[in-house]
Amino acid sequence: MNFKPTLLAVSLFATLPVSAQAPDPKAILESARMAVKLVNLNDGLQGNLRKGSAKTPVTLFLKGKDIQFQFSEVKDQWRIFHMLLGDDKFDLFEIVDGKNVKLSAEKLVAPIAGTDLTYEDLAMRFFYWPDPKLETMEDVGGQSCYKIRVAKPKGVAGRYDVVYVWVHSKFGAFMKIRGHDKSGGLLKEFLVEDIMQISNDVWTLRKMQVSTHDPATGRRLSITDVTFDSPNKPGPRGIR
Repeated sequence: MNFKPTLLAVSLFATLPVSAQAPDPKAILESARMAVKLVNLNDGLQGNLRKGSAKTPVTLFLKGKDIQFQFSEVKDQWRIFHMLLGDDKFDLFEIVDGKNVKLSAEKLVAPIAGTDLTYEDLAMRFFYWPDPKLETMEDVGGQSCYKIRVAKPKGVAGRYDVVYVWVHSKFGAFMKIRGHDKSGGLLKEFLVEDIMQISNDVWTLRKMQVSTHDPATGRRLSITDVTFDSPNKPGPRGIR
């Protein structure tokens, strides 16, 4: 995998701008929220969620701080979700009959189309958790990374209590994320496998593996591959 200095961040598929000097972990997570301002993708980034033999088409649209995510379990029938990103919070809605319906705490942790990806995963809310800690340096896939720990604030819904994020020490791309329960058991791992160039200076995710684990044993239970194609491929229209 070849990384370039300028990368695109798109919510779940974020890359995190980071200084070559010793970074402030809070600044890294703040950059993840702000990075969607770098580009507008009105025509969408199309791809698939694949679990076993099942494949679910997905499309991601960006416009400023608005992010729209669509998936289709039935041909030509799309479920549409809309994230509104603020400086210190986010809201996640499903668009039903033209109206925004806010997702409940139970819905946030539900699987998307039966895959290993949940709505909580899509929003990556841990980027908003306070007081991240820079723990150490570790290699991921032969790449030197900063390992950052974030803990869920009291009263916040969701499955993850502690999340670790590995960030490329030179180019600032996130390489791996692991979400743990309150006992330290591993629940979910996100591992970036490939990226792609979509303009002269903009790069984004091509492929990522999302795996669910048994928190008692750490054993991997299932895997979903997330892949995206060129944003220029014709498809459904997004935010306008």
